[in-house]
Amino acid sequence: MRKPVRVSRVVQRLHRSRYGPFALHTLSEGLNPSAADREEHVITNPATGADICTVVMANREDVQTAIFHAHEVFKSGVWSKIPAIHRAAVMSNLARELQESIKHFAKLESLQTGRTIREMTAQLERLPEWLDYYAALLRTHQDFIAPTQGKLLNYVQRVPLGVVAQITPFNHPLLIAIKKIAPALAAGNSIVVKPSELAPISVIEFAEMAAAAGVPPGVLTVLPGYGRKIGTELVSNPLVRKVDITAGTQTGRALGSMVGANLASFTAELGGKASAAPIIVFNDADIQSAANGAAFACFVASGQTCVSGTRLLVQDEIYDSFMEHFMEKVRSVTLRMGDPLNPASTMGTIISHRQLERIEKLVQRKHGGKTLIGGRRMSGVSPLDGFDYSAGCFFPPTVLTDISTEDDLWREEVFGPVVVVKRFSDEEEGVDLANACKYGLGAGIWTSDVSRAHRVASQVEAGLVWVNTHHRNDPSSPWGGMKESGIGRENGVEAYMSYTQSKSTIVNVASAEETREVQDWFAEGDGSGKRYG
Repeated sequence: MRKPVRVSRVVQRLHRSRYGPFALHTLSEGLNPSAADREEHVITNPATGADICTVVMANREDVQTAIFHAHEVFKSGVWSKIPAIHRAAVMSNLARELQESIKHFAKLESLQTGRTIREMTAQLERLPEWLDYYAALLRTHQDFIAPTQGKLLNYVQRVPLGVVAQITPFNHPLLIAIKKIAPALAAGNSIVVKPSELAPISVIEFAEMAAAAGVPPGVLTVLPGYGRKIGTELVSNPLVRKVDITAGTQTGRALGSMVGANLASFTAELGGKASAAPIIVFNDADIQSAANGAAFACFVASGQTCVSGTRLLVQDEIYDSFMEHFMEKVRSVTLRMGDPLNPASTMGTIISHRQLERIEKLVQRKHGGKTLIGGRRMSGVSPLDGFDYSAGCFFPPTVLTDISTEDDLWREEVFGPVVVVKRFSDEEEGVDLANACKYGLGAGIWTSDVSRAHRVASQVEAGLVWVNTHHRNDPSSPWGGMKESGIGRENGVEAYMSYTQSKSTIVNVASAEETREVQDWFAEGDGSGKRYG
């Protein structure tokens, strides 16, 4: 098995690494790396404030070059027209390469995001599943014969779209990138990815690994850059036939209008944390399990995930008992925060000082309500391992009560470890509170009543509903939101289909004699017996 390409060595002086504007070196030929409008961006560890490495950011010219090259590669058929079984073999090979490099990528992810190494290792260990799933889909997918009337053979195939653009966020850099890349790659497209400028390293290195595994040059290109400078350039190019983004709703609307102008396809996971999280805990729930599950939903990834729990709704009869267990868990998480690279550390940092300040201001300017725990950035040293919080972007698990449904903390995206807790009396009120939001990505229900679980799940306005669990994900399970949380779906057959288009080929199988008789529309006579359509 090939050894994966390593652009940098995490353990040995990663901070000396310098990443260029393209992941695949064939594209950098003929480009001036010192062009005046190409900037260098320093990636900083949000846990320590230390510089990790330098990334050379792409400019508008780079975007045009990358798209043109991707289009030429697509037309060549080197990937788009090869047998599906060959694409499947390359993807399986890539899955094995990734599997062998999980520790390397987990450390990269932890360094650039501030997430704990325990968390990133567990998350990344599942990523080969996405590549394996779509490889298996390629091996088993079947085109079909449409039941067209007459002596006609109508076979329908799925064919790739062409050049597709993907814009990925900082919170799950490699996970979200692979969720988008895998179905697009399986379908035979050429892909241009713009990762978040805050956490591009792992996506760049994954593209290098893909090349080593057999993905042809130009099929997968990564363009690190600032969204405000190259994002619009990328999605508005008429050669781009699909755009897939994970972003805020405002960004999604702006980019979606550009995509629509080109009559291209669009998939968008939008909104965010407020969209995800009603978590409804009913009186008949197992309290300890619900408290543990709610803590996971609210504080995994430091609350920086699109399905994090932000609104915790607890039925009145168990409210006090539940809160006792929940707060005990929150205090335990807080006390065990430390160096994100310490396997015993429970929760990492916020992505940046800018976001840290935003969260703190949102919590402090709340109208009424009460802060039960947290609410201010962390300083001093960790009781777990003596790690100094002061240089990093640490914000503790924060629990608020009695917040108005009109408050920004209820209605808007926080994207941090902040949860608002509210009582409700009956099932109808619980569902109404859960739906009292313009977003609808995910929701959690905790109950031991099977009928209630199905009944409430059907009423909650969310694309994902978990019962007695949270944040479960699988490459086979569609992932996407309702309302202002986006359009389209990641994962599953649905995602693969969205990266293809149907093509019907209709073949007349009648004899020449019959064809002359039936299909001569302009023959002399009254035209009876001639087929139209």
